[in-house]
Amino acid sequence: METKHIEAVPTVSVFGISVCKWGMNDTLAHVAGMVESGKPHQIITANPIMIMAALEDPAYKKIMQDAELVIPDGTGLVWAAQKAGDPVTERVAGFDLLHELMKEGERRHWKVYLLGSTPEVIQEASRRLSIQYPGTEIVGFRDGYFGPDQDAEVIANIVAASPDLLFVARGADTQEPWIGKYKQALGVPVMMGVGGSFDIISGKSKRAPKAFQKMRLEWLYRLLSEPTRFRRMLVLPKFMVRVLRAGENLTKMS
Repeated sequence: METKHIEAVPTVSVFGISVCKWGMNDTLAHVAGMVESGKPHQIITANPIMIMAALEDPAYKKIMQDAELVIPDGTGLVWAAQKAGDPVTERVAGFDLLHELMKEGERRHWKVYLLGSTPEVIQEASRRLSIQYPGTEIVGFRDGYFGPDQDAEVIANIVAASPDLLFVARGADTQEPWIGKYKQALGVPVMMGVGGSFDIISGKSKRAPKAFQKMRLEWLYRLLSEPTRFRRMLVLPKFMVRVLRAGENLTKMS
């Protein structure tokens, strides 16, 4: 696979946040270039809930704007770009990108560090990924239950392991700010928040069936599986209303 030049990213602005327009293949090639560059990069797998959080919190919005790559993980973002008249190629799910990077890591002999979730989940996720992608070395993992007083220790352990990729699962409200705050100190070429991916990989929870994925209804499957997400999902209609009101002006908003 050819490595794309890491500066040339076509984007569409969604309420002032630059979202990558590439599909999976081009995104993967671009991220491979990031890894090979050796410089730290933050990837955000964005969805409408995160965009709405950014509109309400300037600090969170700045984190998203400062990230080196924001990919359209949520189908709502794909829809929004289409409504604005500047569509993205396709949805690029963070869960799928994680697996594609693990697969690419076998060919390029990359090293990976896993951070987040519970001790049981992260250990099992590490075990299963090691079996599935034996050529990609998992050089460390730890759970996500630590406070600011332990940040320095966690960072030191990651730096000592010297991974090429760092996957962080601590919830969108925590993982993106944490990566953004410590991006330079960590110095990992590619750092990406992966939400509930470790839960699925470990077998603790299931991903939406293919039928739900094809109909762009993964959010509905998650809601049916976890009714406690209902309050969080109320943000989605609010996002739709804002997009419809903005129309083609969506891409001009800052």
